[in-house]
Amino acid sequence: MEKKSVSVTLEHVTKRFRNVKGKADVIAVNDSDFVIQPGELVTLLGPSGCGKTTTLRMIAGFELPTEGRILIGDQDVTMLPPNKRDTATMFQSYGLFPHMTVFDNVAYGLKLRKVDKAEIKTRVDEMLNLLGLGDLGERPPSRLSGGQQQRVALARSLIVAPSVLLLDEPLSNLDALLREQMRVEIKKIQRALGITAVYVTHDRTEAMSLSDRVIVMKNGVIRQIGTPSEIYQSPDSRFVAGFVGKAAFFPVTIKGHDGEHYKADLGGKIVDVKHAAPGLSDGRAVIMARPESLRIKGRGEGSIEGRVKLNVYLGSAIESFVDTPLGEVLVEIDDPYGRKIYSEGEEVSIDFAPDRVRLLAESEE
Repeated sequence: MEKKSVSVTLEHVTKRFRNVKGKADVIAVNDSDFVIQPGELVTLLGPSGCGKTTTLRMIAGFELPTEGRILIGDQDVTMLPPNKRDTATMFQSYGLFPHMTVFDNVAYGLKLRKVDKAEIKTRVDEMLNLLGLGDLGERPPSRLSGGQQQRVALARSLIVAPSVLLLDEPLSNLDALLREQMRVEIKKIQRALGITAVYVTHDRTEAMSLSDRVIVMKNGVIRQIGTPSEIYQSPDSRFVAGFVGKAAFFPVTIKGHDGEHYKADLGGKIVDVKHAAPGLSDGRAVIMARPESLRIKGRGEGSIEGRVKLNVYLGSAIESFVDTPLGEVLVEIDDPYGRKIYSEGEEVSIDFAPDRVRLLAESEE
């Protein structure tokens, strides 16, 4: 299959839904403005109602924006119907035709395009082999596992060689193990074919493991765009920090900064913090710390005193839940073999390295 890598551009796109009962309009997407590069897989991530599916539907043409423009490559597709856009959409419900074989389900789009029968067979066989379905072509969908049905739906989307592949929570119907396996398969196939892809999910693990970049949304507004590591390590708000991973927040007062180092008052102790969200000034803030960035020490040795409430053994790590005056704090101890593990009920303290935590605005926004 020939690679067709194009960009996807949203220019100040807004979508309003009219309220027929005389109330205010619902703004599902508010001034979205971003570019997805050719061959890139970008995930729209956020809670239910944040606007991620509406954004995907506007790219596909199932919804038209109230304001702004959408471009696929250099073509303005803002007002074009779905069949006039070079996209393919894979939905949460696979929508396989139960009366057709796997082969005929995958070939359906090519038949609609009146592709020659010999070419259809060649392309479908090639696609089925690519997705590990080569010996299942004559089976009906009812005789397939959930993971196999998911791959048939993916093959049907890819067979028409779209410039842009759109995926709307395609793994939500699978069990945990299959979800993990199919995340890897989707990423491998997307990279092998070089197709630009937009993936919608509320599952942070999917977003972090699949994406070249992540777009985090809340209430129709883009809150942050970045690589998975940027979003995880350098969130710009408490919402983003908490949505993409576990985090503890310690209230502090910023007392000043010199270059990269900030002085913060944490319960009467002055601590150094190296990283901060843009625009922070002296005053109230919070220190955001991931569980793996925290350390448990003996009583009086760290910055925050506490008592071990619960230890949870995970094999490669131990999660220690520590009661502190600031609330319960989760500390992750990686590779615990040979390390000191404090017992439940033991008095301890918590500390962190200045370059492993981040200062954020005190407000949730």
